[in-house]
Order: sequence, then structure tokens, then C-alpha cells
Amino acid sequence: MNYLDPADITSWHAHVYFDTATRDAAWTLREAIEARFGEIVQIGRFHERPVGPHPMWSYQLAISRERFMTVVEWLTLNHGALDVFVHPNTTDALRDHRDAAVWIGHSHTLNLGALGG
Repeated sequence: MNYLDPADITSWHAHVYFDTATRDAAWTLREAIEARFGEIVQIGRFHERPVGPHPMWSYQLAISRERFMTVVEWLTLNHGALDVFVHPNTTDALRDHRDAAVWIGHSHTLNLGALGG
């Protein structure tokens, strides 16, 4: 087997999924993330529609490799009823989303066609 080098991971994204019923919980979690990690995490727009490969409403957290464990450990324990999709960023976006991702909470089927898959 030809193993990939983890050094090829430039950063990580976590996408917090929500819908109309969980919108307020998603906003509350976003505020908690901003308060706790605002200096180390870039928080993306609050999309109230599916964007790219994401089948639900979501917002993105951009996380450096160095801060990955700190942020993801906290999300694992504090995501509540929200689902979080976490993937690395390498030169292969399709593989990152399809084969190298992890879920916190429940998983969802992505629209991989948005990534050429």
C-alpha cells in the first residue's frame, strides 16, 4: 500500500450543519466558538441554504493543523444535537471530502458532484 504523508494536510475545515429547527442552536454554538477560539479559528458565513457539497445549511470553521486537536476535542464534547463534518485540506478536495473525512454526530450524504466526483 502506498501511504500518504500527513504533512500534505495544510489545514482542516469543520462544517457545522443545521436546519430551521436547529438554527438557534447553531448560532449559539457559533457564538461559543467565537468566544473561545476567535483568535485561532476563522469562522465562515452562516449559510441558510446548502452550499457546495454540503447537503444542509452550514457554517465553516477553518482550523490550522496546530490547533486541530484543541478545537475538534471541544466540538466533540460540545456540539449538542448538531452534526459536524470535519475534513483535511490537501491538494485533492474530492478525496478530502469523500475518503478522509470524519463526522461528529450523524453523517450525511454529500453532493460530491460539486467537487467533480
